Amino acid sequence: MNKRVLILHGLGGSDYPHWQAHLACDLIKQNTAVSFPLLPNKNNPDLEEWKEFLKKEIEQFKPTIIVCHSLANLLWFHICEELDIKLDKLMLVAPVRNEELEAAKSFFPYPISKDLKAKEIMIAASTNDPYMNVEEVIRLQSKLKVGMKLLKEAGHINADSGYGKLECALDWINKEEES
Repeated sequence: MNKRVLILHGLGGSDYPHWQAHLACDLIKQNTAVSFPLLPNKNNPDLEEWKEFLKKEIEQFKPTIIVCHSLANLLWFHICEELDIKLDKLMLVAPVRNEELEAAKSFFPYPISKDLKAKEIMIAASTNDPYMNVEEVIRLQSKLKVGMKLLKEAGHINADSGYGKLECALDWINKEEES
């Protein structure tokens, strides 16, 4: 499989030492095509602006795998129904509860799509994420009918919660599809 990985950050971006920056570097080192764009107005995002940006990025880059963090998960929930795409893999890391965040009001409420446009989907969540507790993430996983990796005490799985590399993301991307 010729992998093309699109990495989408959440509110505020995912600059180094965020795990998404590590992931982009690790993928590049193994000669995987990577796009890790800076979404517009990262600190005060607008859903329509992010959707337009993402549509253009998908059209130009043609990803086979998308890795979302935090608010990017909501972006995907909003936009996937509008896309004519079938990804090999979609990773949803640290999703947030469907409760308005002041800095990203236009993203709420968000839909739960029946078709997330990927053959294989994984949620990576934490046992102590302030934006979505374990019960909430299990309910989301159940609605989406997808796999899940639950990390112990990983906070919001970002640099602020002490997270460097997220090895399970790289391992999952590199794992061949199960037949």
